[in-house]
Amino acid sequence: MKNPGLAAVLSFFFSGLGQIYNGQIGKGILFVFIQGINFLLTFILIGYITAVVFWIWGMVNAYKTAERLNSAKHSI
Repeated sequence: MKNPGLAAVLSFFFSGLGQIYNGQIGKGILFVFIQGINFLLTFILIGYITAVVFWIWGMVNAYKTAERLNSAKHSI
């Protein structure tokens, strides 16, 4: 069982960590890489928008994925 709240909090502190907690290692590494690109984009200002949007989306995605994983385990 995965804790959806913990997955979201982990993604809050470090983008991609919630996905890694959920067992989606590749996806988590991709999130870290994309946030690195967003950090570089802050030098041309668009990164301030893309980083925040992607950061929030990562938290929501980690939460919903943990819920989906838990409901799949209950249905077995």
